[in-house]
Amino acid sequence: MDLRSAILEEHSRSQVIRITKWIGNDTHKLKQLMHLFMNDEYRVVQRAAWIISSVADNHPDLVTDYISGMIGRMKDKGTAVAVKRNVLRILQRHTIPPAVHGELMNLCFEYLADPKETIAVRAFSMGILERLSHTYPEIRNELKITIETELALSPSPGFRSKAKKVIKSIS
Repeated sequence: MDLRSAILEEHSRSQVIRITKWIGNDTHKLKQLMHLFMNDEYRVVQRAAWIISSVADNHPDLVTDYISGMIGRMKDKGTAVAVKRNVLRILQRHTIPPAVHGELMNLCFEYLADPKETIAVRAFSMGILERLSHTYPEIRNELKITIETELALSPSPGFRSKAKKVIKSIS
């Protein structure tokens, strides 16, 4: 399969599933996908993010070596929302290497406090920060204050629901 062509061929769930099955647990094929994710044009990167998320659901250990690079990719100017959403979705459930905890916490606090950021990105950021607060209890107060500040701005019901669960968990 020409991976890049397959990614550009169709943007659908069925195509993501097809490519995910093709990759399976093959590290060489995942390396090809990650190369496209890290280096290609906007549309390819955006679509590759969804596939990476799907691969991580099936084979979480396969993406471990790429976590630092994925976090770095989110920091690029003009990063697609799909990239942030899918990487954060992976990190919300995946074991996060301690070497990137600080960088990821800063990024998640930035996303959470940004009212222009999408609800999904903000909610996944909350989930990651909640998980990291078990390792770093000193962030709980800042997390609670940030969430309460954002709740006062009356965001969506989805944000409110996630916020209440996280506040309950860290209190």
